[in-house]
Amino acid sequence: MKKQVLYAIANYEEIVQDHGYFVDKTPYIEKLETVKNPVFLRPRRFGKSLLCSMLRCYYDLNYQSHFAKLFGHTWIGQHPTGKQNQFIILSLDFSSLEIGSSITEIEHSFRRYCNGILAFLQHEYADVFSNDLPKIILDDAVSSNLANLLHYLRAYHLPPMYVIIDEYDNFANQLVTAHQDHVYCELTADNSFLKTFFKTLKEGRKTGAIADIFVTGVLPITIDDLASGYNIANFITLRPKFESMLGFTQAEVDKLLDEIYHDYEIDSGTRREVEAVIKNHYDGYHFVTVDGDPLYNSTLLMYFLHRFIDEQTIPKQLIDLNLKTDISMVKRLIASNPEHTKDFVEQLALHHKIGYDDTLLESFNQFQLFKKGSFPVLLFYLGMLTRQDDFYFKLPNLNMQQIFVEYFN
Repeated sequence: MKKQVLYAIANYEEIVQDHGYFVDKTPYIEKLETVKNPVFLRPRRFGKSLLCSMLRCYYDLNYQSHFAKLFGHTWIGQHPTGKQNQFIILSLDFSSLEIGSSITEIEHSFRRYCNGILAFLQHEYADVFSNDLPKIILDDAVSSNLANLLHYLRAYHLPPMYVIIDEYDNFANQLVTAHQDHVYCELTADNSFLKTFFKTLKEGRKTGAIADIFVTGVLPITIDDLASGYNIANFITLRPKFESMLGFTQAEVDKLLDEIYHDYEIDSGTRREVEAVIKNHYDGYHFVTVDGDPLYNSTLLMYFLHRFIDEQTIPKQLIDLNLKTDISMVKRLIASNPEHTKDFVEQLALHHKIGYDDTLLESFNQFQLFKKGSFPVLLFYLGMLTRQDDFYFKLPNLNMQQIFVEYFN
């Protein structure tokens, strides 16, 4: 059966079932087990949700009978860590939350979504749960329902929970871009429902009811503002050994092209031109260091390859319109200080680089977000800028150069 280029599919199980091309990132599962409570940030469209899906399939005890099918062809399938299919999985995607105009509306959305997941969890793991299972009360605080469930796991010596939170900062980012800073402050206040939720996660880690917590997002502002309630977070975004966990290296792209050209019997005479186009438009990202190979945006590369195979020629449209999702943040950036923005744009337009404050890379809060020195760091996390060296950022590729011009014009 010929493999397929599956563009924008974030479900690992679906990729395997539909025989999709897959760049094997499973060695990072073993590396992640060396870090507790990791927080990993990358721009949108870089494959975070697929990574979360892969982790769920690996650790979920309900997938034990499917392990060979899902992972037999992968590195981790040949080198399992011993923790495969050992946990109850609580998987939350905060991008699914509806954002209201008040903290009450946001909390209501949070309760409805998270309590619904907790209630469904009891059905998913009905074979594990048995006596005196605590009832999930949909109108109660999420932290209360979660705390009761974690206590139940410990009391009956049941398998611990592995928590995956994708796009943890999504609704907070929306508040910032919508100029609802006062609501954001309420969201991250000491007595807020969100901070209480993260405190409950922290307590679950302390007692052992939670085996680990994996968090993804785009910006570090929320995790910084929640620090007093969740000071166990391990920020791995800028660690060298995790730089290539998302995004494709040149070697991975070469191997992928070899397979596609062979499977689809594509004229090898087009290979050089294709390589030049994808390198100029989708490569060039350095998140941690500039010493190694740059990274391709994996989702955008699959967008290109999907159309290339379908049209049997290099597509005219090389920019995925779904990439233009951060225009609201850029508008807020411009509105916050037009003069700073003008200086920023001129620096990039004239010198093709911009200096940055490296003290802001690992941690900056909402109050620092739109200050002049934070502009480059913000766009670095949004994926519009990348490292040139230890002192300057630059635009990573032609794709981002075109988007940059459109945004700031």
